[in-house]
Amino acid sequence: MRPHLEGHPLMKLTVIGCGYLGATHAACMAELGHDVLGMDADLGKVRLLNSGQAPFFEPGLDDLLAKHIASGRLQFTASYAEAAQFGELHFVGVGTPQQAGGSSYDLSHLFSAVRRLAAHLKGPAVVAVKSTVPVGTAPRVAEILKEGAPAGEQVQVAWNPEFLRESCAIEDTLRPDRLVLGFDSEQSWGEAVLRQCFAEIIAAGTPTIVTDWATAELAKASANSFLATKISFINAVAEVCESAGADVHQLAEILGHDVRIGRSGMRPGLGFGGGCLPKDLRGFMARAGELGVDQALAFLREVDAINHRRRERVVTSPGSSWAATSWGGGSPSGVRPSSRTPTTSVTRPPSPLPSGSTSSAPRSPSLIPRPSTAPVRFVPNLITSTIRLPPQRPPICCCT
Repeated sequence: MRPHLEGHPLMKLTVIGCGYLGATHAACMAELGHDVLGMDADLGKVRLLNSGQAPFFEPGLDDLLAKHIASGRLQFTASYAEAAQFGELHFVGVGTPQQAGGSSYDLSHLFSAVRRLAAHLKGPAVVAVKSTVPVGTAPRVAEILKEGAPAGEQVQVAWNPEFLRESCAIEDTLRPDRLVLGFDSEQSWGEAVLRQCFAEIIAAGTPTIVTDWATAELAKASANSFLATKISFINAVAEVCESAGADVHQLAEILGHDVRIGRSGMRPGLGFGGGCLPKDLRGFMARAGELGVDQALAFLREVDAINHRRRERVVTSPGSSWAATSWGGGSPSGVRPSSRTPTTSVTRPPSPLPSGSTSSAPRSPSLIPRPSTAPVRFVPNLITSTIRLPPQRPPICCCT
């Protein structure tokens, strides 16, 4: 058990939504010494988590789950009523996917979870949302809680965005680069509650930024859009290097030594994929358009376009001299894929294999665990290409 700071009492808290973000957060809060109840509407997921297993692969997470299930510090339920009665701090980490046929975030799962939790909140509570959302969502969450909770205005809303990287999620939760806490007023009871929750992390010297709702909401989408821009930039430069006969890897190293630029993400390759960077990039642009400032983020359209173009270019140029890397990756619900990256990412479903092909049936490449040097075969538009992945490094980000 990790040592705890004297004078910082432990808490009873819940985590609503136990996907990648929620299950990891619940286990890590138990590791900090809190009593934690994770809540998810999926009974199968709840049973799996209560057995000490996550419905996905994240290094070290199964061990952490099993450790704190056994200690009694962590448990999971499918009951909103039980979650509401368990503690006064409720983290919400349900998914906010991209809308079908659009670019905006689908907030229906978030609003539904808040509404169902609210019906059982009968006393003072803090609802801290971790889900990635468009700026301006917090007031709607506060309105739902005020209207639906018997405790009414005694329920406060906080915004606490996550910045996890796949395969590093435990480390990023327990020792984050920064902690962002958003509230609607300077004097907030919710701030005291969250500072108590994160006391050990704050005491370790983690930069802690206390801000307003809107700034906290913008933190995740802005960060991911910047990371996507950095990836697309080096991939655009790679196209120039290929035409000019230059070495893009050495050029990336040269640029990375500039402390204003940095090396992280400066690896030319297949681009970014999965359910995080693409969604946040497009959701950020969509919200800017709704606010009437779409031109401010117009450059992100080219970032997205470069990413698509680079993927096509790599696939149709198997003789390319540089290695391909795709940051990100997603998986269907209930599957335990490897979260290890780099992973390949295909922008559209592959066409059927040609008759007589010896390749296996197409599967989402992100579900296939493999050594970093193994060739990866996939079929976009009936073209089968072999791409060798470079040595693995910690990936750039994850998502809710």
